[in-house]
Amino acid sequence: MNGNGAPPGVGDETTASAAPGASRSSTASPDPTAPSASAAPSASTASTKSKLERGRSALGPALELVHTGRAPTRAVLTAELGVTRATAGAVAAELEALGLIRVDSRPGGAGGTQGRPSHRLAVEENGPVALAAQVHSDGFRAALVGLGGRIVATAPGKVTVSADPAQVLGAVVGAGAQLLAETGRRCIGAGLAVPSAVAEPDGTALNPLHLAWPAGAPVRAIFAECVKAAGIDGPALTGNDVNLAALAEHRHGAGRSAQHLLCVATGHRGVGGALVLDGRLHSGSSGLALEVGHLTVNPEGRPCHCGSRGCLDVEADPLAFLTAAGRTPGPEVSLLQQARDLLRAEYAQPSVRTAAEELIDRLGLGLAGLVNILNPDRIILGGLHRELLYADPERLRAVVADRSLWGRSGGVPILPCTLDHNSLVGAAELAWQPVLDDPLGTLGAPA
Repeated sequence: MNGNGAPPGVGDETTASAAPGASRSSTASPDPTAPSASAAPSASTASTKSKLERGRSALGPALELVHTGRAPTRAVLTAELGVTRATAGAVAAELEALGLIRVDSRPGGAGGTQGRPSHRLAVEENGPVALAAQVHSDGFRAALVGLGGRIVATAPGKVTVSADPAQVLGAVVGAGAQLLAETGRRCIGAGLAVPSAVAEPDGTALNPLHLAWPAGAPVRAIFAECVKAAGIDGPALTGNDVNLAALAEHRHGAGRSAQHLLCVATGHRGVGGALVLDGRLHSGSSGLALEVGHLTVNPEGRPCHCGSRGCLDVEADPLAFLTAAGRTPGPEVSLLQQARDLLRAEYAQPSVRTAAEELIDRLGLGLAGLVNILNPDRIILGGLHRELLYADPERLRAVVADRSLWGRSGGVPILPCTLDHNSLVGAAELAWQPVLDDPLGTLGAPA
C-alpha cells in the first residue's frame, strides 16, 4: 500500500510567447484545418510543459516522503525525487498551497547540500484529517488523524459491543462526526479497523471470533453507509486491526526502513499477525493472509474458537495470561489493560512471573515457525506481547533463536511497537492513501 501514484497537475501552466509564423508563398492558399503559426509551441513552451509534467508526477511521491518523515528538508526531497531544486521547490510550494505541508521560510543549518542550508519540511498541523475508527471486544474508539500519523483528537467508547454491526459502527462514526464538528477540520475520508480477517473484494468480516457479529458481516458496506449518513465526504475503507497496525508502524514507527516486516500482536482478545513487504501489506489472494493466531503452539492446549486446540489465539492473549496467573478478570477495564497492569505491577510475584514465562515460550515457538517460513528482516510486537518483550527480552529472543534456522544463523531483530493506537493510525492510512496517490486530483486545486 505504497502511495506512488502520479497526480495530474501542479500549479498553473505559464503561456510562453508564440513563435513567429513561417513564410508562405504568395500563391499558396491557407489550409483552414492546419494550426496557425501563432499556435505552434516554441521550444521554450515545450520545455516549460516538460518541467511542469515532471512536477505533477512528483506531487504524490513528495507528499509520501514528507508524510513518512523521509524528507525533512527540501534538499532531501530533491535528492529522493531525483529532480532539480527548482522542481522540488515548486512541488513543495504546491503541497503547501493545498494545506498539506509546511515549508519553513527560514532555512535551517542542517540537511542542505555543500553546506547550503535547506528549507525544512513538515506536515501541516492544522491541515485536513482522516476519521479513524476501531472496534474491539471491549468497545470502540474514534479519532481524527492528520498527515504524519498525528492523532489530533480521540473519543473512546467503553460499550458492550452488540451483535448488530450497524448499531456499533453507527455509534463509532457518530463519535467521529462529533469530533469533526468540535474541531472544524476538513475530513478526507474514513478508515475502520476490526478484529477479524476482512475478505476481499467485498470487505466482509470473515470470522469476528471475539465479537458477537455474524460471520461474513458486510462491515465495509455498513461502515460506508454510516459515514455517508453522517455527512462525511471521502472514501470509507476497512481492514484487519493488526494489518493496519503493521502498516502504521512501517510508515511511522518501529517498522520504518524494514523490507520484510513481521508484526505479531495481541488485541483485547486473541492474537493477530501481518506482513509488510517492500512497503505493501501482504494480504494474500483474498485478504486473509497471516492469520497467525491459529498457529498451533500447544497441541494439548486450550480449545480455540476456530475449532482447533492450542492456537496462539488462546495460548498467548490477555485472557490466557490472566488465567495462567490465577487471576479472575473483572469488568472495570479491558482484559488487555488488566493484563498489562498485572505484568507491570506484580511481575516479581512467582505466579505472575511463571505465567509470563509460559506465554513467552508459547509466543517464541510461534514466532520461530513464522521466521522459518517468512524470513523477515524485523519482527515487531504489539499489545501484551510488547509488555512480555519488555519483561524478559532475552528469554523471548533465545526461544526464537533456538527454534528457528534463521535465528541461529544470526538472529532477527525483535522490537516493540512504538505507536500508541497504531491500529487507529493504520485505519487513517487507508483513508489517506488516495490523497498520497493523487493530492491535487483528490483535494482539488488550491483556492
